[in-house]
Amino acid sequence: MKRLCVIVTLAVAAAANAQDTAQQSANFGGGSSYWGDSARGWHFYEEPEPEPVEPPKAAPASQPQKRPEIVQFERLQKKLEEYRNVAIINPTEANVRRYMALESKVVGQASLFADVAQRVAWATPELDPTLQGRPVNAKALEVFEHDQLEARSRSIAALGKDHVLFFFFRGDCPYCHAFAPTLEAFQARHGLQVIAVSMDGGGLPNFPNPRRDNGIARTLHVTQVPAVFLAQPFTGKIAPVGFGVLSESQLLERIAMVANPSTEALVPNATKLISLR
Repeated sequence: MKRLCVIVTLAVAAAANAQDTAQQSANFGGGSSYWGDSARGWHFYEEPEPEPVEPPKAAPASQPQKRPEIVQFERLQKKLEEYRNVAIINPTEANVRRYMALESKVVGQASLFADVAQRVAWATPELDPTLQGRPVNAKALEVFEHDQLEARSRSIAALGKDHVLFFFFRGDCPYCHAFAPTLEAFQARHGLQVIAVSMDGGGLPNFPNPRRDNGIARTLHVTQVPAVFLAQPFTGKIAPVGFGVLSESQLLERIAMVANPSTEALVPNATKLISLR
């Protein structure tokens, strides 16, 4: 019996000792495994874990300095708008006069810029808009149009080797009768064959033996006459040139544009592949 009491007393003391050890570990180690690791020894020294250090923040990139002229322009623009708004809301003589004086200054500065830009253009041909594209001078425009007409005539003559013009008409259409002589002269002058297609079986004095419509007009959605199409029988390509009465110069311009491969790529739906037989 005495021996049993000794065993119980030792067990209670061991439990109390273990509880004290855990409490000390919690108090001194903050829950660290180092205090509860008896294998390291009670006198083992460890450096505390270093706290994470945040990387230094990058300094914001400095904004590029504006040119003085830009700063001056922005100030002038803001001032002009402010004067105008004040004059609109409160149109006293002083407010309106102040706005008009500043506006006159701005207009004078813009006029000076225009004069300098004009002189620069005169001295630099590649910057002169009057030398780019269609001239504005009457004599130069006459030369330009003559050269353009000859160039288009040569290109139309080259088209005549493998292209034809389809002319859709009706025998009772007065506009078709008025347009037919122009097409006949165009064919004789430029060598581009015109194939007349009658949609009602009638004829024209300039084209006494037209072909009858075999359904091609419906395929091309011809709902108005006169109508002209440029066709290449070898490939089956056909594209509209125009509807209504056209002049010879209009025919030249439109045919040259329709036959241009670059414009065909821009408007692919305008060119169709059909059977021309």
